[in-house]
Amino acid sequence: MAGMGPAPKAEGRKVRRNKDTIAQTVLRWERAEAPELPDFRIEKGDELVEFHWPERTREWWQMWKDSPQAEHFGASDWEYLLDTALIHARYWSGNLSLAGELRLRVAEFGATPSARARLRMVFAEADDADQGRGRSGVPSARERYGALRSLPGGRTGQGKGA
Repeated sequence: MAGMGPAPKAEGRKVRRNKDTIAQTVLRWERAEAPELPDFRIEKGDELVEFHWPERTREWWQMWKDSPQAEHFGASDWEYLLDTALIHARYWSGNLSLAGELRLRVAEFGATPSARARLRMVFAEADDADQGRGRSGVPSARERYGALRSLPGGRTGQGKGA
């Protein structure tokens, strides 16, 4: 007698419901250097005036340039982040209505622990501690207990207190 449940589908009738509907595109990776915050003019009334980046935005921009994520940014990432810098500048200049957009944009780059978790980003341990293997430096169970062997004649299959 065969197992319980319905019979398996014939090979030609099996369908994966979660199959990708669009083929994946593989891109050639090109790392881009971070640009400097640009000098530009904005309209104020009927004239063009020089835009001044708030000091807080300059510090924020430097933080992104120095971040571990930056080594994975391409040219389009820096352009998007540059547009985000302008939102940051306007936010720090008093336009608090931009807070939501700023939050969404920096989350795309892994600005917070939860954003990094969603993006599946982890920080590598120091190379000295793990010899470049991405480990914590703590010996593994195999390294700690690998030399242990069971004693001949030991009891097996008996409950506690036997």
